[in-house]
Amino acid sequence: MHSDTLADTLIRLKNAQAVKKPSVVVPYTKMNNAVLSLMQRENYIAKFEKEESGSFPVFKVTLKYIGGTPAILHIKKISKPGVRIYTHATDLKRTLSGYGLKIISTSRGVMTDSDAKKNKLGGEVLAELW
Repeated sequence: MHSDTLADTLIRLKNAQAVKKPSVVVPYTKMNNAVLSLMQRENYIAKFEKEESGSFPVFKVTLKYIGGTPAILHIKKISKPGVRIYTHATDLKRTLSGYGLKIISTSRGVMTDSDAKKNKLGGEVLAELW
């Protein structure tokens, strides 16, 4: 098992879209559930559902393409197990002039940078994507 399942999930999504796969299987965790829900709400993935695969549950993520182009053009893990990155709500800057988003883990759950700034919440910067 990987020590950072969120990083593993993000890389699986990036690699699957690079070769234009229709779907990808990622590990089932509460953090992945929260991040995938946010990505679905922000229209970066089509859908995801929990499946029982062997002895461990997994998520089957259906990827989204717009005219043959992947919906996710860039995805990067920011906070890593060795170097955690935290920010205050006042320090949150817009990603790609508002076209991208950062995924922030706050005391009220996982949310986008714009939602965190609106709610005046800081937290751990998990990833950025556009």
